[in-house]
Amino acid sequence: MTKPELINLPKICDPRGNLSFIESEGHVPFEVKRCYWIYDVPGGMFREGHAFSEQDEFIVALSGSFDVVLNDGMGEKRYHLSRSYYGLYVPHMTWRSIDNFSTNSVALVLSSTIYDPSDYIEDINEFIKLKNG
Repeated sequence: MTKPELINLPKICDPRGNLSFIESEGHVPFEVKRCYWIYDVPGGMFREGHAFSEQDEFIVALSGSFDVVLNDGMGEKRYHLSRSYYGLYVPHMTWRSIDNFSTNSVALVLSSTIYDPSDYIEDINEFIKLKNG
């Protein structure tokens, strides 16, 4: 998979509370090597953008809502995440930033690689230059 995509996750409805789950290489198009979450972001705040040379991601709004803004080097697209039963696949070499956090939101991020600071591209101009050759 080489393009961003919203992916529906299983949703098991139950009067005691609903349940959703994610299986590596089943619901996400990669083997999950790392999982982290972003929380306690003040409402309305944003997270600066970056891209990865190798890492793919899958982002889920476990609680609350936020927007993921993706740039493929040619243009931007905004995805509003607000339900825990779907997530956004973000392929490597895609610039991403997250903004418009609601109060008490939690973003779950599954990664295809272990943490490697050298994989980060933190300058949008460098990203566009790499992306467009």
